[in-house]
Amino acid sequence: MQFNGFHHIGLLVNDLEKSLQFYQALGGTVTFNFPMGDSGKLIYLVDLGGNAVVELIPKGGNDAEANARWAHIAVATDDARKAYQLAIEAGAVKRSEPNDLMLGTMAVCNAFVTGPDDEVIEFFEVK
Repeated sequence: MQFNGFHHIGLLVNDLEKSLQFYQALGGTVTFNFPMGDSGKLIYLVDLGGNAVVELIPKGGNDAEANARWAHIAVATDDARKAYQLAIEAGAVKRSEPNDLMLGTMAVCNAFVTGPDDEVIEFFEVK
């Protein structure tokens, strides 16, 4: 199992259209979009180049999301299941076990843990 830097950083946004326009004005390119569960909202991945990808996530209604900026940090890996297991063995708290899914047209395996300072970490394997 190998880590390959960050895959993306998830940013909770108040105004999705405004954020899309902003990051595209910086030269970003929308590489993927996919549904946010059954909410009817879309999540966008915007590639700023040089392995800088921002995931724009429309904010939800609970207090934590209403006040948050960064949702999580996604670490790119070639084996999300192994990374998840290593994190649990190191003391991370389970949030979401490894799951194979399609995010729009992107096939991935991802898993989420909470680190020692309550930070949310996603292990992200593009298939």
